[in-house]
Amino acid sequence: MTTTAQLTPVMVRLKLSLLRNGLRQSGGRRAAYIVSMVFALLFAALQLLGLLLLRGHEHAPTVVLLLTLVLALGWAVMPLFFPSGDETLDPTRLVMLPLRPRPLVGALLAASLVGIGPLFTLCLVLGSVIAVAHGAAAAVVGVVAAVLTILVCVALARAVAAANTRLLTSRKGRDLAVLSGLIVAVGAQAVNFGAQRLGRAGGLEPLEPYADVARWIPPASSIAAVDSAADGAYLDAVAQLALSVVALAALLWWWQRSLTRLMTMPDGSTLAAADESTGKERSTGLSRLLPAGRTGTAMERTLRYVWRDPKTKAAWVTSLAIGLIVPVFNALQGTGSVYFACFAAGMLGVQMYNQFGQDTSAFWMVAMTISSPRDAYLELRARALALLVVTLPYATLVTLLTTGLVGDWGALPEAFGLSFALLGAMLATGAWASARYPYSIPQEGHKNVAPGQSGLAFISIMGGMVAAAVICAPVIALTIWMHVSGAHDQLWLLLPIGIAYGWLVTFGGLRLAAPRTANRLPEILGAVSKG
Repeated sequence: MTTTAQLTPVMVRLKLSLLRNGLRQSGGRRAAYIVSMVFALLFAALQLLGLLLLRGHEHAPTVVLLLTLVLALGWAVMPLFFPSGDETLDPTRLVMLPLRPRPLVGALLAASLVGIGPLFTLCLVLGSVIAVAHGAAAAVVGVVAAVLTILVCVALARAVAAANTRLLTSRKGRDLAVLSGLIVAVGAQAVNFGAQRLGRAGGLEPLEPYADVARWIPPASSIAAVDSAADGAYLDAVAQLALSVVALAALLWWWQRSLTRLMTMPDGSTLAAADESTGKERSTGLSRLLPAGRTGTAMERTLRYVWRDPKTKAAWVTSLAIGLIVPVFNALQGTGSVYFACFAAGMLGVQMYNQFGQDTSAFWMVAMTISSPRDAYLELRARALALLVVTLPYATLVTLLTTGLVGDWGALPEAFGLSFALLGAMLATGAWASARYPYSIPQEGHKNVAPGQSGLAFISIMGGMVAAAVICAPVIALTIWMHVSGAHDQLWLLLPIGIAYGWLVTFGGLRLAAPRTANRLPEILGAVSKG
């Protein structure tokens, strides 16, 4: 029988081999990985420096305890929502191997410690420990606390991901997958607002009661044990460390149970799909509302993906949730602005990226209908129109709601203009990125990008968003100039300007992306079929 000690080196080498082979496939992927690693480590170094400067400050325990709790929450929600996390060692790929769940959990846990995420977490944890560790006893406890904190964070991410694997692969559980995506969206915003609360100068006193509660919530309890040991409260330190140990054991047990189900229970998604296919297709009237010809067909196909595909539906639901949560929460907190309504257009505009990846291997049927740049243009235009069917009314409603909560109705035209200009820029860059940096979305497992393609996903989405911001710069600059120059009575012009500008950049982006799409069909098909 294979033991954890025997399996761990194999899994670690497998993790390193998958990462190395993924980076060897193209220079673009290597560049994206290196850039993302540099930025992550630079941010971690700045955070570490800030935590070191907190050493000796009266509110240092409050900051580090809440920071650790927010960090753990990030580990719980980020791997499900963002494709840039750990993309290897999907447990569903190991079900045919003669491995038992218990040793597999230990080996996967060790392999999960390899990567940018764990290194980033290590920097923050070390900074938190050093910020509150005073004395030899606290230093000793700090070593144990740092190890426990990292293990709890990684085990939490893996346990949540394993529990959601079937939700994202089962047709029968697609509604639960959407609910999971909604929870992820809310959780990501909780991380965002928690970080904002921690960063407010002079606002730490109101957080003291929350820090007192966080002392007894793992993995923050591990850091609290260091602070307790520094104050001489050794019984409290032992109890807080024990809480983290119990939490780690519970997460490993939950993870092991999830692996057992994945490796022993049959997947009923195929049966569910077969049952659904026996019934006649009911007409929803959608085809009658869409244009005739290729445009209407492609629009209907895209909208059906949104409704039927679990991963596509989850991505849309989370985007809809974040696009509403960010402006509304900020408005309710008194820190809102009508410009936050642009989040609605921005979040749904992201859905334009990697348009061909959502087709997966079925893209070959679409590729057979594209024989010229004109065909590619019609395909891309139809996909953009399908996105606009949802985005335009949604962005309009969110903008109206945000403006009403803020109470600044005079800024409504410019908010609309900026939103429409941003949407047009994201449609343009999304169409180009779909042709230039396509990547596969695996049908199985909980990952949103195939192994070895996270660099492509990073360049496609992050690079496209930066390019969209640059494209929107003229409208943004015009808005600022009109405010500075005192031309407030002319701000209503930003509405027609934003609409016209958004339409023009969308048209230009589709025109630029069409020839590239037609010329790169074999490369696109190979990239999106990888998963």
